[in-house]
Amino acid sequence: MTTLKSRLQDDLTAAIKERDELRSATLRMTLTAITKEEVAGTSARELSDDEVQKVIAREAKKRREAAEAFAGGGRAEQADRERAEGEVLARYLPQQLSDEELEALVGEAVAEAQASGAEGPRAMGAVMKIVNPKVAGRAEGGRVAAVVKKRLAG
Repeated sequence: MTTLKSRLQDDLTAAIKERDELRSATLRMTLTAITKEEVAGTSARELSDDEVQKVIAREAKKRREAAEAFAGGGRAEQADRERAEGEVLARYLPQQLSDEELEALVGEAVAEAQASGAEGPRAMGAVMKIVNPKVAGRAEGGRVAAVVKKRLAG
């Protein structure tokens, strides 16, 4: 079993013992998503820590999007719950890049893409191909794409 998955299970056990409903429900949901991912496809397999982290990031993104939807629909209580679940999941993800760090990485990738002949808005794919491995798990794709677009436009 991967170390991240076993840490989630240990934290779930602790949350249940502490009667922490929010944490235990969130961790249960996440572990279920991990198990679903493990049995998806033609044969069952165990996920690596990186794959588990991607599942956690996907679940955290779902929480953010649900919180926005609830807030937009005037359901503040559910939005707060989703945000709280997102905060529980954030503890298991790597520290997110600051705007300045992301700008710097994108700047380097743009320079690298331009050095290989990619110019203007058409360079978007080339820049994303360079920058994505560098930010993997530390910045959401939409956020990265927005910074790349801004940099290429200006």
